Amino acid sequence: MTEETETRARAVGDAPLDEQRRGAIQGFAAYALWGLFPLYFHALAPAGAWEILANRILWTFAFCLLLLTFRRDWVWIRPLLRRPKFLGGIAVAAVLIAVNWVVYVAAVAAGNVSEAALGYFLNPIVTVALGVVVLRERLRPLQWVAVSIGLVAALYLSIGAGRVPWIALVLAVTFALYGLLKKRLGATLPALHGLTVETTVLTPVAVGLVIWLGVSGTQTFTTEGPVHTTLLVLSGVITAAPLLLFAASARRVPLVTIGLLQFVTPVMQLLCGVVLLGERMSTQRWVGFGIVWLALVVLTIDSLVGVRQRRIRDAADDGVCEPAP
Repeated sequence: MTEETETRARAVGDAPLDEQRRGAIQGFAAYALWGLFPLYFHALAPAGAWEILANRILWTFAFCLLLLTFRRDWVWIRPLLRRPKFLGGIAVAAVLIAVNWVVYVAAVAAGNVSEAALGYFLNPIVTVALGVVVLRERLRPLQWVAVSIGLVAALYLSIGAGRVPWIALVLAVTFALYGLLKKRLGATLPALHGLTVETTVLTPVAVGLVIWLGVSGTQTFTTEGPVHTTLLVLSGVITAAPLLLFAASARRVPLVTIGLLQFVTPVMQLLCGVVLLGERMSTQRWVGFGIVWLALVVLTIDSLVGVRQRRIRDAADDGVCEPAP
């Protein structure tokens, strides 16, 4: 096999099998940790969404600085400061992820875990739709079907509940826009560097929130005992760990594997809400979820077919016969 062919093979995910297994385990661990977030944030009561947001930002920032110091990894900062447009894009991304965080935590605190899970089920569909609206991408037939089914699900849930599922839509749209913006930035920073910059941007806001909570007498960091304080401090590790695991996984496994693994998070979030936190799900909402899952099945089939077709084209370009399935 030529060097060019080997490079192309790696690009479509043909990494060594042991590396792919390792990446799959790392990816599953990342999505599983995200899936357990409802239990963690539920355990942070009586802290409110804004206090949890402030602590996530501050302790994630501190954790990132600790890792960078341990690794002596500072040389990337000076070149980055000479790219104001890039920094501006990261700042907007930071705001989007902060909105996503606070809405999600507020949803958990209010007992709306299932609607939050719906947001992450809808996220892949919203991402595809943004590709059409913002990037002017051309969708394949199955992608159009998936987006159409997703729209039907959103309408059905809105009409059935008598209200628009704002929590799900805000979570899906903010996370999709966050991913889109990171893509538009081009060659993005490694996960640790990116998270450091994003939390640096948000730290003044977090400090302001801490001051406001202290002045208003609504902070719980020092009033609910050492266990509560420790859990708030650990929110930095809890935030950073799955991101770093995901970054390590994405380098080792094919994109289609990441696409399949991402459904672990909302499934676990839904199970946490319904089974462990006692949230009630109406028949109408189960039907709405079923429609969304149908859209995701169609999207997954399209992804698998697309990967298969790309491999066939690459093999044909290199004069290699693709083995029969």
